[in-house]
Amino acid sequence: MEKSKVYFTDMRAEPGENLLQKLQKLIKKAGIGDIDFKNKYAAIKIHFGEPGNLSFLRPNFAKAVADTIKELGGRPFLTDCNTLYVGRRKNALDHMDAAYENGFSPFSTGCQVIIADGLKGTDEVLVPLEDGEYVKEAKIGRAVMDADIFISLNHFKGHEATGFGGALKNIGMGCGSRAGKMEMHSSGKPFVERELCISCGACAKNCAHGAISFPEKKASINHGKCVGCGRCIGVCPVDAITPANDEANDILNYKIAEYSAAVLRGRPHFHISIIMDVSPFCDCHAENDLPIIPDVGMLASFDPVALDLCCADLCNAQPPMKGSIMEQREPVGHDHFTTLHPTTHWEAAVDHGVKMGLGSREYELIPVK
Repeated sequence: MEKSKVYFTDMRAEPGENLLQKLQKLIKKAGIGDIDFKNKYAAIKIHFGEPGNLSFLRPNFAKAVADTIKELGGRPFLTDCNTLYVGRRKNALDHMDAAYENGFSPFSTGCQVIIADGLKGTDEVLVPLEDGEYVKEAKIGRAVMDADIFISLNHFKGHEATGFGGALKNIGMGCGSRAGKMEMHSSGKPFVERELCISCGACAKNCAHGAISFPEKKASINHGKCVGCGRCIGVCPVDAITPANDEANDILNYKIAEYSAAVLRGRPHFHISIIMDVSPFCDCHAENDLPIIPDVGMLASFDPVALDLCCADLCNAQPPMKGSIMEQREPVGHDHFTTLHPTTHWEAAVDHGVKMGLGSREYELIPVK
C-alpha cells in the first residue's frame, strides 16, 4: 500500500518570502488545487480561541488559506461549533464576538464567519454511521455538512483529555453540535445544578421525551426518559444544566475518530496543521502556558491520520522548551504528550481513524522549500 504523503515546510522566513506565502506554497504543492472548488462552498474548520488565550492560530493563516481557495474559484467560510462548557463561545452571538475579538472577521480574513450549529448549538444534522462501534448517528453542525468541501486548519498543541489536539480533534470534536460534544464526552445523561435554575421552562419546552419536570420550582431530569440529546443544555439561558464528563479517554478518542468519519466521508477534504506555540493545554482555556517545545513548521495532507501521526513524531523529536511545564515533568519514554498527560492515550484516535478508513499510519514526509 502506498504511503500517505505529508508535506512540510519549516518556520524560517528569509527576506523576500514570508510565512504566509510559504503556507500558500505548501498547500499548493500538497495538491489542494486538485480539488474542484469552482463555485463550491468550502468550510474552513478552525478554532477561534477562547478570549484570554493567545496561542491560537493567527487569523492571517486563515486568510492565506481562504485567499488560495478563492483563487481556485471556491467560496470559503470560517467555521466552528459552539462549546459544551460555559465560556465565551457557548452560543453563536458570544462565539462570533469572541472570534472578532481575536481577529477573525470578514475584513481581516477575507471570508465570513459562520457558527456551524446555530444560535444555541442545536442546529445539527444527524449523520448515520453504520460501521461506528460507539456512535451510530453523529450530531454534526449543519453548516459543516452543508459545505461541498471540508478543510481543517489545525493548531497542533497538547490536550488534557486526548493527549494532543490536531486534525482529528479539530474535526471530530470541533464539528460536533453541543449534543454531539456531550455524546463524545459522556456515557451518561445531563443533570441540573438546582441552585442556578430560574424555572424558565425552556428546557422542558425543548425536550421531546417529557423527561423534565419542575418539583419545588426547580428543573429535574428523569434519566429513565432522557435520551441524552443535549438540547436542554443548549437552550438553558443560565447554564444550569450540565453534562456528565465520565467517558474514559480512550473511548473519547474513538468517538472523535468516528465523528471525524461522519464529517469527512462523501466529499473532498484537505488538512493543514501548524506546529507553533505548542501549548500544553487546549485553546479552549482562557489562558495559555509557555510552549512546551520550539516551533516546528507547517504541514499539509489529504490524510488526517497520517498528518496527526507525523505532527506527533516531529514534536516528540524536539527538546523541551526551557522553563516550560514539560521541562519540569519526568519523561515517559520519548512521548511529550504522554509525559504531559499520563492518563491519555493519543494513539487510540490514530488507530481508530485507520480502522474507520480515514487514513494510514504509514506516511512519507515531503519537504517544501
